[in-house]
Amino acid sequence: MDWFTAPEYWLSRLVFQRGLAVIYLIAFLGAAMQFRALIGERGMLPVPRFVARTPFRLAPSLFQLHYSDRFFAVVAWAGVGLSAALVAGVADLVPLWAAMGMWAVLWAGYLSIVNVGQRWYGFGWESLLLEAGFLAIFLGNDETAPPVLVLWLARWLLFRVEFGAGLIKLRGDTCWRDLTCLYYHHETQPMPGPLSWFFHHLPKPLHRIEVAANHFAQLVVPFGLFAPQPVASVAAGIIVVTQLWLVISGNFAWLNWVTILLAFTVIDGSLMAKVLPVPEPPALPSAPMWFAGLVIACTVLTVVLSYWPVRNMLSRDQRMNMSFNAYHLVGTYGAFGTIGRTRPEVVFEGTTDSDVTEQTRWQEYEFKGKPGDVRRLPRQFAPYHLRLDWLMWFAALSPFYARPWLLPFAERLLTNDRATLRLLRHNPFPDAPPKYVRAQLYEYRFTTRQELRRDRAWWQRTLIGEYLPPVTLEKTKSA
Repeated sequence: MDWFTAPEYWLSRLVFQRGLAVIYLIAFLGAAMQFRALIGERGMLPVPRFVARTPFRLAPSLFQLHYSDRFFAVVAWAGVGLSAALVAGVADLVPLWAAMGMWAVLWAGYLSIVNVGQRWYGFGWESLLLEAGFLAIFLGNDETAPPVLVLWLARWLLFRVEFGAGLIKLRGDTCWRDLTCLYYHHETQPMPGPLSWFFHHLPKPLHRIEVAANHFAQLVVPFGLFAPQPVASVAAGIIVVTQLWLVISGNFAWLNWVTILLAFTVIDGSLMAKVLPVPEPPALPSAPMWFAGLVIACTVLTVVLSYWPVRNMLSRDQRMNMSFNAYHLVGTYGAFGTIGRTRPEVVFEGTTDSDVTEQTRWQEYEFKGKPGDVRRLPRQFAPYHLRLDWLMWFAALSPFYARPWLLPFAERLLTNDRATLRLLRHNPFPDAPPKYVRAQLYEYRFTTRQELRRDRAWWQRTLIGEYLPPVTLEKTKSA
Protein backbone atom coordinates (compact mmCIF):
# COMPACT_ATOMS: atom_id res chain seq x y z
CA MET A 1 0.00 0.00 0.00
CA ASP A 2 2.69 2.48 -0.99
CA TRP A 3 0.01 4.78 -2.44
CA PHE A 4 -1.65 5.06 0.96
CA THR A 5 1.12 6.88 2.85
CA ALA A 6 3.34 9.92 2.27
CA PRO A 7 6.49 9.67 4.43
CA GLU A 8 7.75 13.02 3.11
CA TYR A 9 4.98 14.73 5.11
CA TRP A 10 6.11 13.42 8.50
CA LEU A 11 7.34 16.88 9.58
CA SER A 12 4.11 18.48 8.35
CA ARG A 13 2.16 16.03 10.51
CA LEU A 14 4.40 16.74 13.49
CA VAL A 15 3.89 20.51 13.25
CA PHE A 16 0.15 20.14 12.73
CA GLN A 17 -0.51 17.72 15.58
CA ARG A 18 1.73 19.41 18.14
CA GLY A 19 0.36 22.84 17.22
CA LEU A 20 -3.23 21.61 17.33
CA ALA A 21 -2.59 20.15 20.78
CA VAL A 22 -1.49 23.62 21.92
CA ILE A 23 -4.76 25.09 20.61
CA TYR A 24 -6.76 22.36 22.35
CA LEU A 25 -4.89 23.17 25.57
CA ILE A 26 -5.82 26.86 25.26
CA ALA A 27 -9.44 26.02 24.43
CA PHE A 28 -9.87 23.67 27.41
CA LEU A 29 -8.07 26.15 29.68
CA GLY A 30 -10.44 28.93 28.60
CA ALA A 31 -13.41 26.65 29.27
CA ALA A 32 -12.12 25.80 32.75
CA MET A 33 -11.48 29.44 33.64
CA GLN A 34 -14.74 30.94 32.32
CA PHE A 35 -17.51 28.35 32.48
CA ARG A 36 -18.91 29.02 35.97
CA ALA A 37 -20.08 32.53 35.12
CA LEU A 38 -21.19 31.71 31.59
CA ILE A 39 -22.80 28.25 31.59
CA GLY A 40 -22.33 26.86 35.11
CA GLU A 41 -25.13 25.84 37.43
CA ARG A 42 -25.48 29.49 38.48
CA GLY A 43 -24.25 30.92 35.20
CA MET A 44 -25.96 33.34 32.86
CA LEU A 45 -27.04 30.52 30.50
CA PRO A 46 -26.93 27.41 32.71
CA VAL A 47 -26.18 24.04 31.14
CA PRO A 48 -28.82 22.17 33.23
CA ARG A 49 -31.56 24.41 31.85
CA PHE A 50 -30.26 23.93 28.30
CA VAL A 51 -30.01 20.13 28.39
CA ALA A 52 -33.46 19.88 29.97
CA ARG A 53 -35.01 21.24 26.77
CA THR A 54 -32.52 19.96 24.16
CA PRO A 55 -32.45 16.29 23.11
CA PHE A 56 -29.15 14.41 22.87
CA ARG A 57 -29.42 13.95 19.10
CA LEU A 58 -29.36 17.74 18.60
CA ALA A 59 -26.52 18.38 21.04
CA PRO A 60 -24.54 15.19 21.79
CA SER A 61 -22.52 15.78 24.93
CA LEU A 62 -21.29 14.06 28.07
CA PHE A 63 -23.21 16.72 29.96
CA GLN A 64 -26.50 15.41 28.59
CA LEU A 65 -25.88 12.38 30.78
CA HIS A 66 -24.78 14.27 33.87
CA TYR A 67 -23.95 17.83 34.75
CA SER A 68 -22.41 19.48 37.76
CA ASP A 69 -19.88 22.28 37.94
CA ARG A 70 -17.42 19.84 39.47
CA PHE A 71 -17.88 17.36 36.61
CA PHE A 72 -17.44 20.12 34.01
CA ALA A 73 -14.24 21.24 35.73
CA VAL A 74 -12.93 17.67 35.69
CA VAL A 75 -13.61 17.35 31.95
CA ALA A 76 -12.03 20.74 31.17
CA TRP A 77 -8.90 20.22 33.28
CA ALA A 78 -8.54 16.66 31.98
CA GLY A 79 -8.58 18.16 28.50
CA VAL A 80 -5.81 20.55 29.55
CA GLY A 81 -3.72 17.68 30.88
CA LEU A 82 -4.24 15.43 27.87
CA SER A 83 -3.47 18.30 25.49
CA ALA A 84 -0.24 19.01 27.36
CA ALA A 85 0.73 15.34 27.05
CA LEU A 86 0.19 15.49 23.28
CA VAL A 87 2.22 18.70 23.06
CA ALA A 88 5.04 16.86 24.83
CA GLY A 89 4.92 14.08 22.22
CA VAL A 90 3.37 11.29 24.27
CA ALA A 91 1.29 10.18 21.27
CA ASP A 92 4.48 9.12 19.47
CA LEU A 93 5.55 6.96 22.41
CA VAL A 94 2.41 4.82 22.59
CA PRO A 95 0.86 2.31 20.17
CA LEU A 96 -1.04 3.71 17.17
CA TRP A 97 -4.43 2.74 18.56
CA ALA A 98 -3.66 4.49 21.85
CA ALA A 99 -2.57 7.68 20.06
CA MET A 100 -5.81 7.67 18.07
CA GLY A 101 -7.72 7.19 21.30
CA MET A 102 -6.03 10.20 22.89
CA TRP A 103 -7.01 12.46 19.98
CA ALA A 104 -10.53 11.00 19.98
CA VAL A 105 -10.95 11.73 23.69
CA LEU A 106 -9.89 15.36 23.13
CA TRP A 107 -12.34 15.73 20.27
CA ALA A 108 -15.23 14.17 22.21
CA GLY A 109 -14.47 16.24 25.31
CA TYR A 110 -14.39 19.54 23.46
CA LEU A 111 -17.46 18.59 21.41
CA SER A 112 -19.27 18.00 24.71
CA ILE A 113 -18.40 21.53 25.83
CA VAL A 114 -19.27 23.25 22.54
CA ASN A 115 -22.63 21.52 22.26
CA VAL A 116 -23.81 22.87 25.62
CA GLY A 117 -22.01 26.23 25.33
CA GLN A 118 -24.96 27.95 23.61
CA ARG A 119 -24.23 31.52 22.45
CA TRP A 120 -20.93 31.65 24.27
CA TYR A 121 -19.64 28.93 21.94
CA GLY A 122 -21.37 30.01 18.74
CA PHE A 123 -18.19 30.87 16.85
CA GLY A 124 -16.82 29.40 13.65
CA TRP A 125 -13.46 28.57 15.18
CA GLU A 126 -15.12 26.11 17.56
CA SER A 127 -16.27 24.00 14.61
CA LEU A 128 -12.92 24.52 12.88
CA LEU A 129 -11.03 23.18 15.90
CA LEU A 130 -13.36 20.20 16.14
CA GLU A 131 -13.10 19.38 12.44
CA ALA A 132 -9.31 19.73 12.44
CA GLY A 133 -9.16 17.71 15.67
CA PHE A 134 -11.22 14.94 14.07
CA LEU A 135 -8.71 14.71 11.20
CA ALA A 136 -5.85 14.55 13.70
CA ILE A 137 -7.27 11.26 14.99
CA PHE A 138 -6.57 9.65 11.61
CA LEU A 139 -3.15 11.16 10.90
CA GLY A 140 -1.45 8.47 12.98
CA ASN A 141 1.82 8.68 14.91
CA ASP A 142 5.42 7.50 14.49
CA GLU A 143 4.20 3.93 13.97
CA THR A 144 3.08 4.80 10.43
CA ALA A 145 3.66 7.39 7.74
CA PRO A 146 0.97 10.09 7.29
CA PRO A 147 -2.00 8.78 5.25
CA VAL A 148 -2.37 10.53 1.89
CA LEU A 149 -6.17 10.57 2.14
CA VAL A 150 -6.17 12.48 5.44
CA LEU A 151 -3.66 14.97 4.08
CA TRP A 152 -6.06 15.63 1.20
CA LEU A 153 -8.95 16.00 3.65
CA ALA A 154 -6.91 18.62 5.50
CA ARG A 155 -6.42 20.48 2.21
CA TRP A 156 -10.16 20.29 1.57
CA LEU A 157 -10.83 21.79 5.00
CA LEU A 158 -8.29 24.56 4.40
CA PHE A 159 -9.85 25.25 1.00
CA ARG A 160 -13.30 25.62 2.54
CA VAL A 161 -12.00 27.98 5.23
CA GLU A 162 -10.23 30.26 2.75
CA PHE A 163 -12.51 30.08 -0.29
CA GLY A 164 -15.66 30.32 1.84
CA ALA A 165 -14.30 33.47 3.49
CA GLY A 166 -13.46 34.93 0.09
CA LEU A 167 -16.89 34.18 -1.37
CA ILE A 168 -18.78 35.68 1.56
CA LYS A 169 -16.83 38.92 1.11
CA LEU A 170 -17.31 39.03 -2.65
CA ARG A 171 -21.06 38.48 -2.25
CA GLY A 172 -21.42 40.69 0.80
CA ASP A 173 -20.58 44.29 1.56
CA THR A 174 -19.89 46.55 -1.41
CA CYS A 175 -16.74 47.83 0.33
CA TRP A 176 -15.08 44.48 -0.42
CA ARG A 177 -15.70 45.00 -4.12
CA ASP A 178 -14.57 48.62 -4.20
CA LEU A 179 -11.55 47.71 -1.99
CA THR A 180 -12.41 50.13 0.85
CA CYS A 181 -13.37 47.74 3.71
CA LEU A 182 -10.07 48.19 5.52
CA TYR A 183 -10.79 51.90 5.83
CA TYR A 184 -13.07 50.73 8.68
CA HIS A 185 -12.33 47.12 9.67
CA HIS A 186 -9.33 47.60 11.98
CA GLU A 187 -11.36 50.10 14.01
CA THR A 188 -14.69 48.26 14.03
CA GLN A 189 -13.54 44.62 14.36
CA PRO A 190 -14.82 42.79 17.46
CA MET A 191 -11.69 43.07 19.59
CA PRO A 192 -8.81 45.19 18.28
CA GLY A 193 -5.23 44.29 19.19
CA PRO A 194 -2.27 46.44 20.22
CA LEU A 195 -1.31 47.14 16.60
CA SER A 196 -4.83 47.77 15.28
CA TRP A 197 -4.55 51.55 15.79
CA PHE A 198 -1.43 51.57 13.63
CA PHE A 199 -3.00 49.38 10.96
CA HIS A 200 -6.02 51.68 10.87
CA HIS A 201 -3.78 54.66 10.12
CA LEU A 202 -1.95 53.06 7.21
CA PRO A 203 -2.36 55.06 3.96
CA LYS A 204 -5.65 54.38 2.19
CA PRO A 205 -3.95 53.21 -1.04
CA LEU A 206 -2.22 50.52 1.03
CA HIS A 207 -5.58 49.49 2.52
CA ARG A 208 -6.89 48.99 -1.01
CA ILE A 209 -3.87 46.87 -1.87
CA GLU A 210 -4.48 44.81 1.29
CA VAL A 211 -8.07 44.09 0.24
CA ALA A 212 -7.02 43.14 -3.29
CA ALA A 213 -4.31 40.85 -1.86
CA ASN A 214 -6.90 39.29 0.46
CA HIS A 215 -9.17 38.51 -2.50
CA PHE A 216 -6.23 36.88 -4.30
CA ALA A 217 -5.26 34.87 -1.20
CA GLN A 218 -8.80 33.63 -0.56
CA LEU A 219 -10.31 33.26 -4.03
CA VAL A 220 -7.37 32.22 -6.22
CA VAL A 221 -4.63 30.74 -4.02
CA PRO A 222 -6.82 27.97 -2.45
CA PHE A 223 -7.04 26.20 -5.82
CA GLY A 224 -3.26 25.92 -5.76
CA LEU A 225 -3.53 23.65 -2.72
CA PHE A 226 -4.58 20.81 -5.04
CA ALA A 227 -1.76 21.40 -7.54
CA PRO A 228 1.43 19.29 -7.65
CA GLN A 229 4.41 20.25 -5.54
CA PRO A 230 6.01 22.72 -5.19
CA VAL A 231 2.97 24.77 -6.29
CA ALA A 232 0.85 23.45 -3.40
CA SER A 233 3.54 24.39 -0.87
CA VAL A 234 3.81 27.89 -2.33
CA ALA A 235 0.02 28.30 -2.05
CA ALA A 236 0.15 27.13 1.56
CA GLY A 237 3.00 29.55 2.26
CA ILE A 238 0.95 32.46 0.93
CA ILE A 239 -1.91 31.46 3.23
CA VAL A 240 0.47 31.31 6.22
CA VAL A 241 1.74 34.83 5.49
CA THR A 242 -1.75 36.30 5.12
CA GLN A 243 -2.93 34.59 8.29
CA LEU A 244 0.03 35.96 10.25
CA TRP A 245 -0.95 39.42 8.98
CA LEU A 246 -4.37 38.87 10.56
CA VAL A 247 -2.79 37.58 13.78
CA ILE A 248 -0.90 40.84 14.36
CA SER A 249 -3.78 43.10 13.36
CA GLY A 250 -6.52 41.80 15.68
CA ASN A 251 -7.81 39.18 18.15
CA PHE A 252 -9.60 36.28 16.48
CA ALA A 253 -9.06 33.55 19.08
CA TRP A 254 -7.45 30.52 17.40
CA LEU A 255 -9.06 30.93 13.96
CA ASN A 256 -5.87 32.12 12.27
CA TRP A 257 -3.62 29.66 14.09
CA VAL A 258 -5.65 26.57 13.15
CA THR A 259 -5.69 27.82 9.56
CA ILE A 260 -1.89 28.18 9.66
CA LEU A 261 -1.52 24.66 11.06
CA LEU A 262 -3.74 23.27 8.30
CA ALA A 263 -1.51 25.03 5.76
CA PHE A 264 1.50 23.17 7.19
CA THR A 265 -0.11 19.84 6.26
CA VAL A 266 0.24 20.92 2.62
CA ILE A 267 3.94 21.79 2.79
CA ASP A 268 6.23 18.96 1.73
CA GLY A 269 8.66 18.19 4.55
CA SER A 270 11.50 17.70 2.09
CA LEU A 271 10.97 21.26 0.88
CA MET A 272 11.02 22.54 4.46
CA ALA A 273 14.30 20.70 5.02
CA LYS A 274 15.89 22.76 2.24
CA VAL A 275 15.31 26.02 4.10
CA LEU A 276 15.14 24.93 7.75
CA PRO A 277 17.51 22.87 9.92
CA VAL A 278 15.22 19.88 10.47
CA PRO A 279 16.24 16.39 11.66
CA GLU A 280 16.31 13.35 9.43
CA PRO A 281 12.91 11.67 9.07
CA PRO A 282 12.39 8.54 11.18
CA ALA A 283 11.81 5.13 9.64
CA LEU A 284 8.04 4.91 9.20
CA PRO A 285 6.47 1.47 8.60
CA SER A 286 3.47 0.89 6.35
CA ALA A 287 0.00 1.42 7.75
CA PRO A 288 -1.73 -1.63 9.29
CA MET A 289 -4.90 -2.77 7.51
CA TRP A 290 -7.23 -1.85 10.36
CA PHE A 291 -5.86 1.69 10.34
CA ALA A 292 -6.22 1.93 6.55
CA GLY A 293 -9.84 0.80 6.87
CA LEU A 294 -10.61 3.54 9.40
CA VAL A 295 -8.94 6.19 7.23
CA ILE A 296 -10.95 5.11 4.19
CA ALA A 297 -14.17 5.20 6.25
CA CYS A 298 -13.29 8.73 7.45
CA THR A 299 -12.69 9.78 3.85
CA VAL A 300 -16.01 8.37 2.63
CA LEU A 301 -17.82 10.10 5.49
CA THR A 302 -16.19 13.44 4.61
CA VAL A 303 -17.06 13.07 0.92
CA VAL A 304 -20.72 12.40 1.77
CA LEU A 305 -20.94 15.28 4.25
CA SER A 306 -19.25 17.65 1.78
CA TYR A 307 -22.49 17.93 -0.18
CA TRP A 308 -23.89 20.53 2.23
CA PRO A 309 -20.94 22.96 2.37
CA VAL A 310 -20.48 22.74 -1.40
CA ARG A 311 -24.14 23.55 -1.92
CA ASN A 312 -23.80 26.44 0.52
CA MET A 313 -20.75 27.88 -1.26
CA LEU A 314 -22.54 27.67 -4.62
CA SER A 315 -25.67 29.33 -3.25
CA ARG A 316 -26.32 33.05 -3.64
CA ASP A 317 -27.64 32.93 -0.07
CA GLN A 318 -24.35 31.60 1.30
CA ARG A 319 -24.27 31.35 5.09
CA MET A 320 -21.23 31.98 7.27
CA ASN A 321 -19.78 29.64 9.89
CA MET A 322 -22.40 26.93 9.92
CA SER A 323 -22.34 23.29 10.93
CA PHE A 324 -24.71 20.95 9.14
CA ASN A 325 -24.61 18.24 11.79
CA ALA A 326 -24.40 18.04 15.57
CA TYR A 327 -20.81 16.72 15.43
CA HIS A 328 -19.41 19.86 13.76
CA LEU A 329 -17.89 17.89 10.90
CA VAL A 330 -17.46 19.24 7.35
CA GLY A 331 -19.01 22.64 7.96
CA THR A 332 -18.90 25.92 6.09
CA TYR A 333 -16.77 28.88 7.05
CA GLY A 334 -16.40 32.58 6.36
CA ALA A 335 -16.63 35.86 8.25
CA PHE A 336 -17.05 39.61 7.88
CA GLY A 337 -19.38 39.57 4.90
CA THR A 338 -20.53 42.92 6.27
CA ILE A 339 -18.22 45.58 7.71
CA GLY A 340 -19.42 48.23 10.15
CA ARG A 341 -18.56 51.84 9.41
CA THR A 342 -18.85 52.92 13.04
CA ARG A 343 -18.15 51.21 16.35
CA PRO A 344 -20.95 51.14 18.95
CA GLU A 345 -19.74 50.02 22.37
CA VAL A 346 -21.72 49.08 25.50
CA VAL A 347 -20.28 50.43 28.76
CA PHE A 348 -21.60 49.07 32.07
CA GLU A 349 -21.72 51.34 35.11
CA GLY A 350 -22.78 51.03 38.72
CA THR A 351 -23.53 53.25 41.68
CA THR A 352 -23.88 52.80 45.43
CA ASP A 353 -26.40 55.67 45.68
CA SER A 354 -29.76 54.66 47.10
CA ASP A 355 -31.64 56.70 44.50
CA VAL A 356 -30.81 57.61 40.93
CA THR A 357 -30.80 61.36 40.30
CA GLU A 358 -29.03 63.74 37.94
CA GLN A 359 -26.27 64.02 40.55
CA THR A 360 -25.70 60.25 40.80
CA ARG A 361 -22.04 59.30 40.47
CA TRP A 362 -21.63 56.35 38.14
CA GLN A 363 -18.47 54.25 38.02
CA GLU A 364 -17.49 52.12 35.02
CA TYR A 365 -16.68 48.43 34.88
CA GLU A 366 -13.62 47.66 32.78
CA PHE A 367 -13.44 44.57 30.57
CA LYS A 368 -10.23 42.73 29.80
CA GLY A 369 -10.29 42.93 26.04
CA LYS A 370 -13.03 45.09 24.62
CA PRO A 371 -12.58 48.89 24.44
CA GLY A 372 -13.48 50.82 27.58
CA ASP A 373 -10.97 53.27 29.03
CA VAL A 374 -10.03 55.49 26.08
CA ARG A 375 -6.43 55.76 27.31
CA ARG A 376 -5.88 52.02 27.42
CA LEU A 377 -4.08 50.45 24.49
CA PRO A 378 -5.95 47.33 23.25
CA ARG A 379 -4.29 44.11 24.41
CA GLN A 380 -3.34 40.94 22.59
CA PHE A 381 -5.25 37.92 23.91
CA ALA A 382 -5.59 35.59 20.92
CA PRO A 383 -5.36 32.65 20.66
CA TYR A 384 -7.03 32.79 24.11
CA HIS A 385 -10.72 33.58 23.70
CA LEU A 386 -12.49 36.13 25.93
CA ARG A 387 -16.06 35.00 25.36
CA LEU A 388 -17.86 37.71 27.31
CA ASP A 389 -15.89 40.48 25.59
CA TRP A 390 -16.72 39.08 22.17
CA LEU A 391 -20.42 38.85 22.90
CA MET A 392 -20.41 42.42 24.15
CA TRP A 393 -19.46 43.43 20.60
CA PHE A 394 -22.51 41.61 19.26
CA ALA A 395 -24.64 43.12 22.03
CA ALA A 396 -23.70 46.62 20.89
CA LEU A 397 -24.80 45.78 17.35
CA SER A 398 -28.07 44.13 18.40
CA PRO A 399 -29.76 44.30 21.84
CA PHE A 400 -31.91 41.37 20.74
CA TYR A 401 -28.79 39.18 20.52
CA ALA A 402 -27.95 39.95 24.16
CA ARG A 403 -31.47 39.48 25.51
CA PRO A 404 -30.98 35.97 27.00
CA TRP A 405 -27.93 36.92 29.09
CA LEU A 406 -27.91 40.70 29.55
CA LEU A 407 -30.09 40.92 32.67
CA PRO A 408 -28.46 37.84 34.22
CA PHE A 409 -25.12 39.61 33.70
CA ALA A 410 -26.45 42.76 35.41
CA GLU A 411 -27.77 40.63 38.28
CA ARG A 412 -24.33 39.17 38.85
CA LEU A 413 -22.77 42.62 38.92
CA LEU A 414 -25.36 43.63 41.52
CA THR A 415 -24.27 40.74 43.75
CA ASN A 416 -20.51 41.02 43.12
CA ASP A 417 -20.57 37.46 41.82
CA ARG A 418 -16.97 36.26 42.07
CA ALA A 419 -17.04 34.07 38.97
CA THR A 420 -18.40 36.89 36.84
CA LEU A 421 -16.02 39.50 38.22
CA ARG A 422 -13.08 37.25 37.31
CA LEU A 423 -14.05 37.81 33.67
CA LEU A 424 -13.58 41.57 34.10
CA ARG A 425 -10.43 43.65 34.36
CA HIS A 426 -11.69 46.09 37.01
CA ASN A 427 -14.55 46.06 39.51
CA PRO A 428 -15.16 49.58 40.88
CA PHE A 429 -17.03 48.14 43.89
CA PRO A 430 -14.61 45.74 45.62
CA ASP A 431 -16.03 46.18 49.13
CA ALA A 432 -19.79 46.08 48.53
CA PRO A 433 -21.92 45.57 45.42
CA PRO A 434 -23.64 48.55 43.76
CA LYS A 435 -27.29 49.41 44.33
CA TYR A 436 -27.94 50.12 40.65
CA VAL A 437 -26.34 49.01 37.39
CA ARG A 438 -26.93 50.51 33.97
CA ALA A 439 -25.41 50.35 30.48
CA GLN A 440 -24.68 53.25 28.17
CA LEU A 441 -24.12 53.04 24.41
CA TYR A 442 -21.18 54.98 22.99
CA GLU A 443 -19.65 55.39 19.58
CA TYR A 444 -15.91 54.75 19.70
CA ARG A 445 -13.36 55.74 17.10
CA PHE A 446 -9.59 55.59 16.99
CA THR A 447 -7.93 58.92 17.72
CA THR A 448 -5.86 60.67 15.10
CA ARG A 449 -2.11 60.98 15.50
CA GLN A 450 -2.56 64.55 16.72
CA GLU A 451 -5.21 63.54 19.27
CA LEU A 452 -3.01 60.70 20.54
CA ARG A 453 -0.12 63.10 21.17
CA ARG A 454 -2.38 65.70 22.79
CA ASP A 455 -4.70 63.53 24.90
CA ARG A 456 -2.62 60.36 25.36
CA ALA A 457 -5.76 58.46 24.33
CA TRP A 458 -6.15 55.70 21.76
CA TRP A 459 -9.91 56.21 21.48
CA GLN A 460 -12.42 59.03 21.34
CA ARG A 461 -16.00 58.27 22.31
CA THR A 462 -19.37 59.98 21.98
CA LEU A 463 -22.45 59.06 24.00
CA ILE A 464 -25.26 57.75 21.81
CA GLY A 465 -27.77 57.08 24.56
CA GLU A 466 -29.05 54.66 27.16
CA TYR A 467 -28.67 50.95 26.42
CA LEU A 468 -29.98 49.44 29.67
CA PRO A 469 -31.80 51.71 32.13
CA PRO A 470 -30.76 51.60 35.81
CA VAL A 471 -31.81 48.30 37.37
CA THR A 472 -31.75 46.96 40.90
CA LEU A 473 -31.28 43.40 42.07
CA GLU A 474 -35.03 43.06 42.67
CA LYS A 475 -35.81 44.14 39.11
CA THR A 476 -33.37 41.70 37.49
CA LYS A 477 -34.83 38.82 39.48
CA SER A 478 -38.42 39.69 38.57
CA ALA A 479 -37.69 40.15 34.84
